[in-house]
Amino acid sequence: MQNEREIISNWFFLYSQDVFNFLVYYSGTLDVEDLVQEVFIKAAKGMSTYRKHATPKTWLFSIARNLAIDKARKNKTKISRTNVAFHEETLDQHIGFSPEQILIDHEEKQELYSRINQQKKKYRDVLILRGIQGLSVSETAQILGCKETAVRTNYHRAVKALQNELNWRESHEG
Repeated sequence: MQNEREIISNWFFLYSQDVFNFLVYYSGTLDVEDLVQEVFIKAAKGMSTYRKHATPKTWLFSIARNLAIDKARKNKTKISRTNVAFHEETLDQHIGFSPEQILIDHEEKQELYSRINQQKKKYRDVLILRGIQGLSVSETAQILGCKETAVRTNYHRAVKALQNELNWRESHEG
């Protein structure tokens, strides 16, 4: 059987990039490396409290979310609703695309990210966890500490609100 240090090391290898991406979306800043480390330190210290009914990734996202909220409170700031540049995509994703197509793709993603961050907190949370991170309804409910029906309802409403905003923008710009 693995000791706790090996387990955390394996989890770091498997999930650190996912935790990093989640924190970037959730906090609205690219400066989250220290928070990622804090997540795994806190997980290591709390291994005895880890309940196997949650996946390790779900548990780590719960820790990450709570740390991001705590940091925002400590700094007396809100979770950012400002634009943060998307990570540079790998060139492999854009092979065969013109520079103009790559720029348009990047701008569309930036606009979508901006619109997500302008949503109500409960909508933003489910959009990030379900829509961007690809977590299940059950995993999202565990992280947010709510019922699965609330996740489904908020996700449906969040997607609809986002679509309405994007449709409104297109109709008024085009």
